[in-house]
Amino acid sequence: MRQRLCRSLVLVGSLATCVFSSFLTACGPSEPFGMPEPGLGGPDPRITVTEVPPPAISGGTLIVASDGHTAVAADPDRDRVWIVDLDGGAPGEIRLEHGDEPGRLVEDASGRVHVALRRAGAVVTLDIEARSVIERREVCRAPRGVAYDAARDAVHVACAGGELVTLPAAGGPAVRKLRPAADLRDVVVEGDRLLVSRFKSAETLVIDADGAVLSRRTLPVFNTTGFGGSVSSYTPSVAWRMAPLPGGGAVMLHQRAMSSQVTLSPGGYYQATNCDGNIVHGTISTIDPAGADGEPAAPAAALPSLSLPVDIAIAPDGKRVAVVAAGNDMIVTTTLDDMADGDGERNCAPAATQQPLSGQPIAVAIDGRGGIVVQLREPAALEVIRGQEAVEMFDRRTIALPGATVRDTGHEMFHRPPNGVSAAACASCHPEGHEDGRTWNFDPVGQRRTQAMGGGILQTAPLHWSGDLMDLDGLMGEVFVSRMGGPQPGARRLDLMARYIDSLPAFPASPPEDEAAVARGAALFHDKKVACADCHSGPMLTNNRNEDVGKDEILQVPSLIGVAGRAPFMHDGCAVTLRDRFDPRCGGDKHGDVSGLAPAQIDDLVAYLESL
Repeated sequence: MRQRLCRSLVLVGSLATCVFSSFLTACGPSEPFGMPEPGLGGPDPRITVTEVPPPAISGGTLIVASDGHTAVAADPDRDRVWIVDLDGGAPGEIRLEHGDEPGRLVEDASGRVHVALRRAGAVVTLDIEARSVIERREVCRAPRGVAYDAARDAVHVACAGGELVTLPAAGGPAVRKLRPAADLRDVVVEGDRLLVSRFKSAETLVIDADGAVLSRRTLPVFNTTGFGGSVSSYTPSVAWRMAPLPGGGAVMLHQRAMSSQVTLSPGGYYQATNCDGNIVHGTISTIDPAGADGEPAAPAAALPSLSLPVDIAIAPDGKRVAVVAAGNDMIVTTTLDDMADGDGERNCAPAATQQPLSGQPIAVAIDGRGGIVVQLREPAALEVIRGQEAVEMFDRRTIALPGATVRDTGHEMFHRPPNGVSAAACASCHPEGHEDGRTWNFDPVGQRRTQAMGGGILQTAPLHWSGDLMDLDGLMGEVFVSRMGGPQPGARRLDLMARYIDSLPAFPASPPEDEAAVARGAALFHDKKVACADCHSGPMLTNNRNEDVGKDEILQVPSLIGVAGRAPFMHDGCAVTLRDRFDPRCGGDKHGDVSGLAPAQIDDLVAYLESL
């Protein structure tokens, strides 16, 4: 396979420069979404606004049915499911309820398709031939992954809140609900066991037939040597998609984030001297469920300069794979053998073919002829790529879908690299509009955990860890411009970015299992001696001030809405769990006086916090 990689090279005193062997214009988005508006001569024609801001991109919304030629695509932006005969014919659609946000989908043995409704908290079952809804079932507040279990004729649903729900494929209520761990993402059926990924940590749980966690499969640290012999380390994060391999096991498409110290450079903080010049990159790891608990495999090679690698498809041979990147409209094809060279000479340049797409991709699948089918979010379409080396052959056709445009400047600013060439977009560290759970080592400020974005963060100003940025204008200047190397947005773009950020929901906390414990915890939270509510008060559960919480610096008081989904906790990630937050090493009595509380009372306080 001919190698065509878009590589970012970090040059002294300059931004990363993208070099693409044949397609220089393909290195970034088709237009500079972070650029200022033109002068006073008229409005910027590149600015577009939707009536309601679109949801954050999550990816993985496409399957090709068992007949090999019927594509079924969930459209979270337009709340519908498209049914497309890849051999010809007009696309069909099934309209869902407003705000459902359909996501992952799977076909069962009877040809029914089950779709997770991410914001509606339900799974809808569809009759694709009749183009109709068969049944709609509530499962959890935030369903993410779905998988069909043929031996049980059941559908397993993984939820952001930690629930793993099993539904009869033929209909009816859930037959099992587990809580194996928080932040679940995808499910793969492996014989009588399940492989379940966790989104932010990229960990895989191996769960037996009785629902017990047999092992936890972690991924290794990736090291790469740069200019002058400097070594940078990257740890796994953001498991965008886990999918089954034909011969057993699974592959995980995920990001890796720099765990070495991140230093300020002329192009901004969010730039490294090694590999492709990014502090985040994408990769494909193979998950072997038979390995020992905690025994990591060798690291996989990096996929350079891909922004938001949100979905992967595996060919029937189990070797060739296709990856789509929503941040820079790219598709990459490679092999798992080439990706396995993470410790070799090509750990930052695996053999791969990379090409631009005609729109923003959010999902990819393989059809019955071995062709690649890509779902484009904007404009709404399927792009079909045929041939043995499909992307190289340029045998493409586009099937337009009749959906209205969802192009929105605020959404694009959030999902595109500000400088147009790097891999890092806002959504790289704030996937699904939340955060990646990373604690970064920034020079000179030290340990800083990625902050949450959803739930009305702009109402909690002053902003940032130290509360030193008064508003979004200051935040964008510090992060979007200084750290990410983008140009200063004009007033109109700032307004649309604020509109988009304000549209992001808080993490959807799961219903409490013990209402009485929550009530007792609420009383403790508002107790004058414990004093949590002295700072965490009002509708956003913050006093909008900066306080000394026993960490030897003044810090911004964050909102606690959706705090259950923000592990690790505190500005420096010192608390792995909410209970750890009450350890004296994470602030002591200056951060709420819990010294007089019994362990059971701490448990009640944690139960209340998890319910917010």
